[in-house]
Amino acid sequence: MSTSRGTGRAPAPGKRADAVRNQQKLLAAAAKVFVTSGVDAPIREIAARAGVGTGTIYRHFPTRADLVVAVFRHQVEECAEAGPRLLAEAGSPLAALRQWIDLFVDFLVTKHGLADTPQPDSSGFAALHTYFLDRLLPVAEQLLDAAAEAGEIRPGTQPYELMRGIGNLCVAPDNDPRYDPRRLVALLLEGLRRPRPS
Repeated sequence: MSTSRGTGRAPAPGKRADAVRNQQKLLAAAAKVFVTSGVDAPIREIAARAGVGTGTIYRHFPTRADLVVAVFRHQVEECAEAGPRLLAEAGSPLAALRQWIDLFVDFLVTKHGLADTPQPDSSGFAALHTYFLDRLLPVAEQLLDAAAEAGEIRPGTQPYELMRGIGNLCVAPDNDPRYDPRRLVALLLEGLRRPRPS
């Protein structure tokens, strides 16, 4: 994985492999905290989950916007790289598609919090939507094509429509705890399946 993609910033010249791994670990921990506690979760909560001091986080990401952008890019890269791996490892293309969509839903939970984050001009927020589409649309297309070729889903589903539909289902109205987007996403996937001959 390219460090500049995964972290949202170019690596420092000669950056040690262990420093890169530590930064990836920090971003993964921040992503998990954002999913459960939102993007305005206390930095100390992220530091505790990552097993580092708060100073380490501020050294890498001076503002919350810097951290959120880096987490966003890190999660995009994880989703992008997971697609081909799941296709190779899962029992079927449809199983790979389901697992990838689970990762995508986790990512969307974090992404929706971006709207509440202060966005200075230098934060890199402006380019994130294009980056997101450029990296994930080809992966969604690969998974859909594989499942259609295997006869597991109906052909003709457009990757943008699928991703947009899932995104819309993941927007919980007023954070209603009774709303479970995963149930509706599962129903959406059932609708894609090719009917079995009677």
